[in-house]
Amino acid sequence: MATQNKSNGSSAKAGATKVKSGAKQAKSGAKQVASAEKNQARVAAETAVDIPVGAVLAVTDRVSEIVEPFTGRDTAERKLKSVRSDVRKTLKRTERRGSSARRKATTEARRTRTRVERDVRKRQRKVETTLKKNRTEVESRVRKTIDEQTTRAQDLVDQVTDQIAALR
Repeated sequence: MATQNKSNGSSAKAGATKVKSGAKQAKSGAKQVASAEKNQARVAAETAVDIPVGAVLAVTDRVSEIVEPFTGRDTAERKLKSVRSDVRKTLKRTERRGSSARRKATTEARRTRTRVERDVRKRQRKVETTLKKNRTEVESRVRKTIDEQTTRAQDLVDQVTDQIAALR
């Protein structure tokens, strides 16, 4: 039993050590969590400050780039000459594009007008041909009808003349 007490006593001691070490680990874990939270807060605060500062620096750089060519007379004249040249190039390019578009539109309008005129002449010839054909046909029918009616009238006149001569 003595050995049993000894083993029980040593296991109790070991258990107490484990409990202590578990408490230390929990305390250490809590410290790590708190440290991580502090780091996140620090990073968020730094970001909140860094963004506006960076924006100001970017604007400062851009303004410096714009103003720098105009700080001296020679550089200002060179920059203005460059800008004038760019404006002339852009203007010429725009003029060429406009001229090209105008020529294309004029050519297309001319083609369309020619096509429409050709179509109108074709339809006009067709109408004139049909009209001439119908006129000739109507005139022929009218002459034939006039001839028939004249012949019938002459026959009636001859009959009436014969009847009158027979009565006398």
